[in-house]
Amino acid sequence: MTSQILREARRYETIAEQAIPANAKPAFHLAPRAGWMNDPNGFSYYKGQYHLFYQYYPYSTKWGVMHWGHAVSDDLLHWKHLPAALAPDTLPDRDGCFSGSAVELPDGRQLLMYTGVVEQPGMPGEQTDSIQTQCAAIGDGEDYEKYPGNPILTDADIPEGSSKNDFRDPKAWREPDGTYRCVIGNRAADGSGQLLYYSSEDALHWKFESVLAENHDRFGSMWECPDFFPLDGKRVVLISPQDMLPEGFEYHNGNGTVALIGSFDEQTKTFQEETDHAIDYGIDFYAPQTILTPDGRRVMIGWMQNWDTLAIKMPKSSWYGQMTLPRELSIQSGRLYQWPIRELEQMRSNHVAYQGVRFEGETTLSGIRGRKVDVTITIRPGDRKNVYKKFAVWFGESDKYHTAISYRPYGSVLKIDRKFSGSRRAVIHQRRCLVPDHGGELTFRMILDRYSVEIFVNGGEQTLTATMFTEQESDGFRFFADGKISMDVEKYDLID
Repeated sequence: MTSQILREARRYETIAEQAIPANAKPAFHLAPRAGWMNDPNGFSYYKGQYHLFYQYYPYSTKWGVMHWGHAVSDDLLHWKHLPAALAPDTLPDRDGCFSGSAVELPDGRQLLMYTGVVEQPGMPGEQTDSIQTQCAAIGDGEDYEKYPGNPILTDADIPEGSSKNDFRDPKAWREPDGTYRCVIGNRAADGSGQLLYYSSEDALHWKFESVLAENHDRFGSMWECPDFFPLDGKRVVLISPQDMLPEGFEYHNGNGTVALIGSFDEQTKTFQEETDHAIDYGIDFYAPQTILTPDGRRVMIGWMQNWDTLAIKMPKSSWYGQMTLPRELSIQSGRLYQWPIRELEQMRSNHVAYQGVRFEGETTLSGIRGRKVDVTITIRPGDRKNVYKKFAVWFGESDKYHTAISYRPYGSVLKIDRKFSGSRRAVIHQRRCLVPDHGGELTFRMILDRYSVEIFVNGGEQTLTATMFTEQESDGFRFFADGKISMDVEKYDLID
């Protein structure tokens, strides 16, 4: 039975959505019906469609008491909103339905596993005590009923000394034998992050198995929004740690994201880490979640935002937050590679290409412009004996605005810079990453969609993601070179 709180949310989002022009949102990135969006939740394939839920507060463009929004798609690019799926309307989740996941049950119903939050007043002068437990709701792909036995996991199910206040974001999946597993983010007795590993016969009654992975104060503090899956003969852990310290060119976002690649010890039920690196080297990326598609691809989607850049938004907008492009994952040379889902290529039109454009100084190219475009740029030295000092491309450009990508081959440093892309606040505008040195040669693919850019470097070896909130008429591309450059450019418009 739908609660009054959920009915009110559904009624409000339906009315609020009608006041937002369709072209005021991204064309092929999921944004909320209205109000606020953060972490992707319940990314799943169910009843012949992709389902994506998300952290949601329909009543404001600021974070509030968390609901779950809901959308479905046939191709992961064109999304149809369904009514809000969850609202904070029971005792275990009265102060928020935090992040979680979705699994299909043997009887064909879908189970949502999520974190319920209850804020308990502390002593005078002390902070509120946030109690986090795991809950379930079961439904048909549109309407979900909270499990009467909630919560299904509490502080009685965590290791001694572990935090009951930071125990959230279950990622559950079904094993080939029909049983279930999940990983949950938590904080250990030393205050740093850990992942807890559970098993279940029915996705409702869970047994603690092990501490799957431990932080030991290496990657920030609390580990949020975990994922754990096999890929190309390895096991991958995705985590979003809070309060990270940078290490060289890695982990510059504070609240960042990390890919751990290794193996799984079946005897001890622990993850054996081999390598680690940032998932995204741009400004706006957090809380990714993956799905295994029916055709066997591991696809990831993330929240295209950063907790430290929330001041950057469109004035007077009645929606905030969007998801990244879904990205196909692979492991190559010990790294997690990401590439836009192949379905995006079906949206391409108006092909324009240039080969071997030689220039130094500044140039523009006829037909290379747009804010819904797929652009691939390859640069190489125009003079092998005297390699250029710097290359840059301005995009989303007008007399007043631009966003920039620049590359310095002598340091092999790639940088994104959006300080002239509409921000009225002195917050984070730049990020850099170290790319492999190939003698000044570099290839990167740029996907623009109205309010964002996603850059895929050297076939997906690294990515840089950023939001940009300038007027849509700012759609120019301009190229700069300090030294002699030879450049190939290929552009497609993306028709939604």
